[in-house]
Amino acid sequence: MKVVLQAIIGSISIHIFYVVVMMLVGYIKTKNYKSDFENAWGKVENLQNEVEFVSVTPPHFYVLSFLGVSIICGIVILSYEKLMN
Repeated sequence: MKVVLQAIIGSISIHIFYVVVMMLVGYIKTKNYKSDFENAWGKVENLQNEVEFVSVTPPHFYVLSFLGVSIICGIVILSYEKLMN
């Protein structure tokens, strides 16, 4: 039971780290963005006139991701314990 709890905590930690890093990258990109309105009006023919719809990640993907990372963390913890004994 101890290994399962450690694997779940490891998975939660990895997912929180991933979300924080992605938010930080988005913040830095937004903060450093410099718009160029003057030159954009000179190249009107290059502007897009189409809309693109993207798909959203289904919610069950996050559950599967959490379970998969938990299993990987469990395997790593068990391997580490076997190597140290």
